[in-house]
Amino acid sequence: MRSLALTVLAAGALLSAAPASAQTYDPSYPVCLHVMGRGANYYECRFSSLGQCNVSASGRAAQCEVNPYYANAYEDRPVRRYKQRRAY
Repeated sequence: MRSLALTVLAAGALLSAAPASAQTYDPSYPVCLHVMGRGANYYECRFSSLGQCNVSASGRAAQCEVNPYYANAYEDRPVRRYKQRRAY
């Protein structure tokens, strides 16, 4: 009975120690190309602008998307304040 329990425990440990999958989005680039096709569904995050990505997506089953994990995506942007006009 004890050997059966140890075998089940060892098998569970081996199955749970599977290698981690690669990160889908590269946080170094702001734009990703989402490629969809026969058996292929992956992201290429290596574009610095939407125009650059659109050129690569042209003629393919792909679309460009903004990278939600881009390193500078959520930086605080300066608030633009307008001066009030005075009525004279």
